Order: sequence, then C-alpha cells, then structure tokens
Amino acid sequence: MSRGKKLNLSIGASFEEGWSLEKDQKPQKQTVLEPQKHRLVFKKEKRRGKVVTLVGEFFIEKKEAQKLLKTLKTSLACGGSFKEGWMEFQGEVQERLRPLLIEKGYKYKS
Repeated sequence: MSRGKKLNLSIGASFEEGWSLEKDQKPQKQTVLEPQKHRLVFKKEKRRGKVVTLVGEFFIEKKEAQKLLKTLKTSLACGGSFKEGWMEFQGEVQERLRPLLIEKGYKYKS
C-alpha cells in the first residue's frame, strides 16, 4: 500500500517576484578576553535524569577552550564538552571546579 503523496509546496508561490530566501547569518566573532576579565556563572541542568554542570560564558578561542577543558576534565575525572561558549561537565562538580578555575585566573559573578 502506498502511504500517500509528498506535499508539493510550490503551488501558487513564485520566488521570482521579489521574494528571496533568508540565508543563515553567522554570528559576529566574539572578542577574546583575558581570564581576569571573565565573569563566569554556574548553572545546573538535568538531562535524561542526570545532572549536568554548566559554566560560562567563556570568551576565548576554541583551541584554548578545548585545551582548558581537557585539563579540567582530567582534574575532575569526569566527561564534558564545550558548546557555544559554555563548558558542560557531567555530574555536580561545582564545588571542585570553582578552585581550579580561580587558580587559572577566572573570576565569578557574586
């Protein structure tokens, strides 16, 4: 049995009359800051029943962020990733993470 026909969206539409598709604009490049000028924030989320600790927002180059993330993950013995300026760590690691980042020169919002 056939499941049906695909929907034809071109019925009655003409893109030649001044209509155009919007292209995804890349976000502007972030400014790179020294660790002393960062004001980091901690957040906790639950994903699939597990706790994830978010810290950020980091304004550093991606290579530097990956290097920092790798050293922090080995120190904390947990997994994590770097997405859109935020570092995500598996588990509730805020108490152990804060002194490590202060040692690297980062500051926090009160």
